[in-house]
Amino acid sequence: MKYFLAIFIISLMFLVSCGGGKEDKKGDASKPMTQAEETELFNKAKQIFGALPDKMPGSENDNEDIIALGKKLYFETALSVNGTQSCNTCHDINEKAGVDNKKTSDGAIHGKVGRRNSPTVLNAGYQFAQFWDGRAKDLKEQAKGPILNPDEMAMPTEKEAEKRISAIPEYVDLFKKAFPSSKKPVNYDNIAEAIAAFERTLISKSRFDKYIAGNQAALTNEEKAGLKTFMDVGCITCHTGPLFGGNMFQKAGLVHPYENTEDLGRYEVTKVESDKYMFKVPILRNVLLTFPYFHDGAVATIDEAVKKMAYMNLGKDLKPEEISAIVKFLGALTDENLEKKNIAKK
Repeated sequence: MKYFLAIFIISLMFLVSCGGGKEDKKGDASKPMTQAEETELFNKAKQIFGALPDKMPGSENDNEDIIALGKKLYFETALSVNGTQSCNTCHDINEKAGVDNKKTSDGAIHGKVGRRNSPTVLNAGYQFAQFWDGRAKDLKEQAKGPILNPDEMAMPTEKEAEKRISAIPEYVDLFKKAFPSSKKPVNYDNIAEAIAAFERTLISKSRFDKYIAGNQAALTNEEKAGLKTFMDVGCITCHTGPLFGGNMFQKAGLVHPYENTEDLGRYEVTKVESDKYMFKVPILRNVLLTFPYFHDGAVATIDEAVKKMAYMNLGKDLKPEEISAIVKFLGALTDENLEKKNIAKK
């Protein structure tokens, strides 16, 4: 009898042990892929996403003087009507991932609020167009917008912005160094060009970049499974290229309509009927840190954003485990320095 009881207890312990092993599979101890599966996944990812270039378009003409000037201007509150805001106010690169984590940003003037969510400035210059509706072709053109926008920095005119900067002696010298051939170095065009030059240095690299460069150990087994899910369910219909977005316009609510029907998106720029509710596909790099989501900032969490986007644009009701896998992979797109900062805060 004692013999059979001992066998029963040992068997029970074995079963509990096995059960614990299954639970561990939720962590980094997930079942690894076979070498053939690893190779297939890597090759597909390399083809669909590719490597992020080391330099942004237009940076070949930048130099240390113009970049230094642009950095100073990026943090310059004198470019707002009441001296309360800079570019960094809404696109924080000191404490955040180039965003302010607000649904829509507060303007310099009390009570004024931006109409759309402030997207990240990190890697922004790689995109094919700027702003959610693509109304600016590049970073220089984009930099001119917020300064004069009455809901944002609210400067009344370009001349007033030039006057403000010209009144600061240090800037007069810095502009002369950065734009030696200009007859009037401190001008609005040069202000925007300098800011754009600095923004072209804001390149964010992640563990995924190491992976795509050939280090397959840079991603965990769970992240690789998430990458496969990301591709298999159809997220790559829109989120392709090294930015995982930023290279096309797409309708918000391609299969099922989005609740916000007031913002007509690209249509407001082109007046073309087919452009209604079309928006630039957002970058997914650092996406876990750039909440809230969508052009109106209406979605608070990344899990909700993945679920909602799959339903609206793919017509799919993703299972909880699919959402979890995708979110796990998206974490691998976080800049490694920001990843360390985020861990330190916790």
